[in-house]
Amino acid sequence: ISCLAYGITDRKQAQRELMQSLVEKEVLLKEVHHRVKNNLQVISSLINMQRRRVADGPAQAALLECQTRVQAIGLIHEQLYRYGDYARVPFAAYVQGLVGRLDEAFGRPGRVRVQLDVSTAPLPVDKAIPCGLILNELVTNAFRHAFPGERPGTIRVRLADPVEGGVTLTVADDGVGMPPAVDPASTSLGLQLVQTLV
Repeated sequence: ISCLAYGITDRKQAQRELMQSLVEKEVLLKEVHHRVKNNLQVISSLINMQRRRVADGPAQAALLECQTRVQAIGLIHEQLYRYGDYARVPFAAYVQGLVGRLDEAFGRPGRVRVQLDVSTAPLPVDKAIPCGLILNELVTNAFRHAFPGERPGTIRVRLADPVEGGVTLTVADDGVGMPPAVDPASTSLGLQLVQTLV
């Protein structure tokens, strides 16, 4: 009986130590995501300061695009930190936040609407980061190029439920479209980035 009691006590002690170790790792992961998010916010602020020193034109546009890319990654870490699941991202909330930021940066208030149809299923981090960057590039391009002048329109973002490890992300607009002779892969860094991430 004493041997049995000793074995049960050892197992309980091992379980307590395991639980303590898991709690410590969770705290560490939370802190890592918080610090990454804060560091990306610092980088974004530095880019913003540089943008203020650059005259309007291609350099300022390039810095703004760089800033939105940094913010897209930072928003993933913010979602991980906020929701406490460090393996999966609540992507519907992420999309709302990202599209809202892009609308502020590039949008045409009242003229260009964004419709979201996004699965509530969370995405694994290894899928969420590339999907976030792809979404950032495609929505940015739509805001910047699809609605010239005072043209109104709609951007649609759809993310279907993940199936067999794959994700289907669709960004469409009813804007002017791309000229037929343009090769999307060679036109911009953003579209090259999309092809690479896909």
